[in-house]
Amino acid sequence: MTEAKKPGREPGKITKIPMENRRKTYAEVSHGFSAEEALKEARRCIQCKNATCINGCPAGIDVKEFILRIKNEDFRGAIAEIKGHNTLPGVCGRVCPQEDQCQKACVFNKKGEPIQIGYLERFVADWELAQAPAPPAINGRARGGKVAVIGAGPAGLTCAADLAKEGYDVHLFEALHKAGGVLIYGIPEFRLPKDIVAAEVRYVQSLGVTLRTDFVAGKTRTLDGLRREGFKAFFIGVGAGLPRRLNVPGENLNGIYSANEFLTRINLMKGYRFPEYDTPVNAGKRVGVFGAGNVALDSARSALRLGAEEVSIIYRRTRQEMPARAEEIENAEEEGIKFVLLTSPKEFLSDDSGNVRGAVCLKNRLGDPDASGRRSPAVIPGSEFTVEMDTAIVAVGTSANPLLLSTVQGLELGRGGYIKVNKNFQTSLPDVFAGGDIVSGSATVISAIQQAKAAAKEIAKFLAADAVLDQGIA
Repeated sequence: MTEAKKPGREPGKITKIPMENRRKTYAEVSHGFSAEEALKEARRCIQCKNATCINGCPAGIDVKEFILRIKNEDFRGAIAEIKGHNTLPGVCGRVCPQEDQCQKACVFNKKGEPIQIGYLERFVADWELAQAPAPPAINGRARGGKVAVIGAGPAGLTCAADLAKEGYDVHLFEALHKAGGVLIYGIPEFRLPKDIVAAEVRYVQSLGVTLRTDFVAGKTRTLDGLRREGFKAFFIGVGAGLPRRLNVPGENLNGIYSANEFLTRINLMKGYRFPEYDTPVNAGKRVGVFGAGNVALDSARSALRLGAEEVSIIYRRTRQEMPARAEEIENAEEEGIKFVLLTSPKEFLSDDSGNVRGAVCLKNRLGDPDASGRRSPAVIPGSEFTVEMDTAIVAVGTSANPLLLSTVQGLELGRGGYIKVNKNFQTSLPDVFAGGDIVSGSATVISAIQQAKAAAKEIAKFLAADAVLDQGIA
């Protein structure tokens, strides 16, 4: 056992790859629990009578029960308990903001460190992956009604799995050549290994879901075309993949990427393995990343691993308002990422060849809170200064991509081009449901899962009612 894996560390302390290796590898940074460590952490749980941690889980996992099963060394029972509510435990154990959800509700916050619920979830998911997985739990009864799930990201995978468990004939359509959506092309290997995502996609397929990749809904086939093929209900979970811009002069210079393009070329096209794969990504020597969410930090830390000498996060508010997970901010700081705070871009500067060479920025002060609850930044007149960079990455959010939505007649859209749904996640078209970022805008993986689970229940009700009508019983 290595020093990093010895039991007995302080509660809440997670071991990581040694710093001298971190900037050179795409290997996962945070170590998971060993069995001994997982048992020790689970046995800290006092099994509260009123387990508030359960209410803190958007997916509805019985946190108290799965921890009790770990405590009793029933790891298979623990993963079964989780999978009864969440199809993607290996993913969620790594990328969910537990510190703002289940762990925030843990009673130990009042007198120390909360139980590391996310790392316990990750442990049992990884344990199952290393074992022979148990047969999936499927309703043996085949139900009428083909369902088309559009988009194989976290929302689509969840909705497809939940419906397949109930015996429906589910077809999952993905535009790219791999399923996973943002889990594959958006989150770097050092935070979410691709083999974890692939394993959870295989689990969804094992439930009976038919996966069709390289299928661009709206182009390869419209929803009307799928209806003619016999599909009775649809779930749209295509995410929000259209990058937002800063809308400042010079944004079209060479060397300026959207975070979507930058991360997709690295993750999905294996740009980090050039020249083994022919998709090089020139990170440059000095990189400026605009934004401070998880995507911004993923971009900054990826640039370091591609050889950048200096990487800066440029953000218009303070550290307190940064939307990224606290763990990821800590990791970025440890790796040498600089934080240029209370700063907004004014324009990009060009060299003689049309390449970006820097950004003129303005200092901000914080005013009153805005609709998000965060204090609004206000520019300080005359505070211009220049940040030198030969690569800029814009990570200020995404919008709804109109590619599919523009082909669906009668589909009502709301502000920003997102799909409007009712409380049942049903759209203006009765047989079409939607959830995830295409409804809510950019949010968390667990939020997409929560919406997809709710939508799956409503789709099942819709199909059951439709079956009754078909039989002339209504």
